[in-house]
Formats: sequence, structure tokens, C-alpha cells
Amino acid sequence: MKILVTGAGGMLATELLPLLEDEGHEVLALTRGDADVSHADSLKHSVHAFNPEWIFHLAAYTKVDDCEKEVDHAYLVNAIGSRHVALAAAQCGAGLLALSTDYVFPGDSKRPYREYDAVGPRSVYGASKWAGEQAIREIHPKHLIVRTAWLYGRGGPNFIDTILRRSRSGQDLKVVDDQRGTPTWTRDLSGALLRLAMRAQYGTYHVTNSGDCTWFDLARYVLDRTRSTVALDRTDSASLARPAPRPSYSVLNLQMYEQATGDRMPPWKDAVDRFLETRTESE
Repeated sequence: MKILVTGAGGMLATELLPLLEDEGHEVLALTRGDADVSHADSLKHSVHAFNPEWIFHLAAYTKVDDCEKEVDHAYLVNAIGSRHVALAAAQCGAGLLALSTDYVFPGDSKRPYREYDAVGPRSVYGASKWAGEQAIREIHPKHLIVRTAWLYGRGGPNFIDTILRRSRSGQDLKVVDDQRGTPTWTRDLSGALLRLAMRAQYGTYHVTNSGDCTWFDLARYVLDRTRSTVALDRTDSASLARPAPRPSYSVLNLQMYEQATGDRMPPWKDAVDRFLETRTESE
């Protein structure tokens, strides 16, 4: 199958691209330098020249705090860029799989969010990603919108690598304990994306590893597994005074993904263990 991937220079693509190639798919990987999704003509030319059967749209502006001051740029990439990709996919008849985020929800739920729960983004990042979702739905019926959360993996900055780096330098740590979600390894997510595309049951899906924790819980688990002795203290989100508000609860319900694919996502602790093994092997 011919698959075009936007955002090919990002963390998720670092795991997804080798998987697609190992599965025998013909892949065109587009970085921002190859085809900027915010420029329709450049993107349209690349898509039409390759004539893909699927487009995996990973390109996004994900600097959550920077989005608060760079509002126009956030919407240009996350909303208008997604519109451009949807138009290009529709024109060549390709299926479109696009990544979205738990930040589309307000974070005040007491149970995992379902795909059809009311959204209510509280940050520019979340609002721009929601606008991108809406553009895709309006333009191209052959779409898969996949909301995910708390990504970590090779090929980009992430929370676990930050904890490892600081612990190895002997820095004591303070981590928030009032945000609950699900850490998700990009390798597990990549496999899930491919399974969804192969089944082509179009719609919106939630995909993360299973289970949930706070950022403090995740940091504690990583430090324990790596036998680090640095001090770890709890703090709260208000103490950090970051520009963009974070959802206090953004656990996602995985039932629709499980029904569509017959697959169950591995628990987050299992995924972290396997990720840490790859980090040890590469050192």
C-alpha cells in the first residue's frame, strides 16, 4: 500500500516510518521542509505526484505554551494545515488518518472520555486541534481521527527522557500530582494506527496505552525502575504558572478502538518498561 506521512521529522514518525516499511508499504515521508502543510500548493503537488492510498497526517504545532502567544501560527498549522491535507486526500481519493489530542476536552470528567463526549478545549493548542478535527470531518468522509495523549519515544523531547536526564545529573525533582492521564509509547501507538488504517472503519478513535496515572506517578515509576536515588517531591499545576492550562483529567476510553481492531493496548507500566529497555540498549 502507498502511504504518505506528514510530520516525518517528528517523534511519532520515528517509530511509525520503520514499521510501515517493515510491513512492506511504499512510504513517502514528508518533513516540513519537503511540504509545509500550511502551504496548500506545495502539499497538493507532493500528494498528487505520489498518489497515495492513505495519508497519515502527523504534522502539528505541539508547543502547548507557545501556542498561547502564537495563536495565528497554531491555527495555521493545526487547523488550516489539516484542512489542506483533507482537501488533498479527498482530491486523490486517499484515506486520511490524522492525529489529535486529549486537550480537546476540558479535563473535568470523573471517568475516561469517550469519543462522543462534549469537547471544551481550554488552551489555544487544544482549540486549534479541535478546529483541525472539524475541518477534516467537513471535507473528507474517508477519515480516521485518532486522539492520543502524553506521548514519549525516540526522536523528540519527552517527559521520561527529561526525568532520566535530570536524575542522572543528580537533580532533585518536583513533579505535578494533579494532572491525570495515560503515558503512551509512540511504538505502541504506531502499531495501533496501522491496525486502524487496515480496517478502514472510518470515524474518531481514542488510542493510548491502557490505565492511568499522574505525572508524579510516572516520574516515581521511572525513578524506581532505574534505581535512581534522587529526591522526588509533589507539586501542583498552579505552582508552575505555565501559560497554557492543562486538563486535570484527560484519560481516554479505548473501547471503540478495541471493538474496531480486536486489539487491547498494553498497560502504561508495561510500555514504560519496554521503552526503558530500549534506552538501556542504546547507551
